[in-house]
Amino acid sequence: MTEREMDELKKLLKGAVPPVGGTELRRDLWPEMRRRLEERTVRVRVPWWDWALLAGASLLLLLFPRVIPALLYHL
Repeated sequence: MTEREMDELKKLLKGAVPPVGGTELRRDLWPEMRRRLEERTVRVRVPWWDWALLAGASLLLLLFPRVIPALLYHL
């Protein structure tokens, strides 16, 4: 590559990539992060199908109690 081609390539690259300026944050992000953390609730939402599976498994264990040792063996 000649020197002229290198200069052209540099000029094209400088034109394609905008200069990095204003890298400083406009505001402090920590107060926003603390506010979001405090907003979170400890409440856990459980989908309805999980309750249905739990009820079905409990019903099966009540109807067939001899299955309990087999299940414990496989844990």
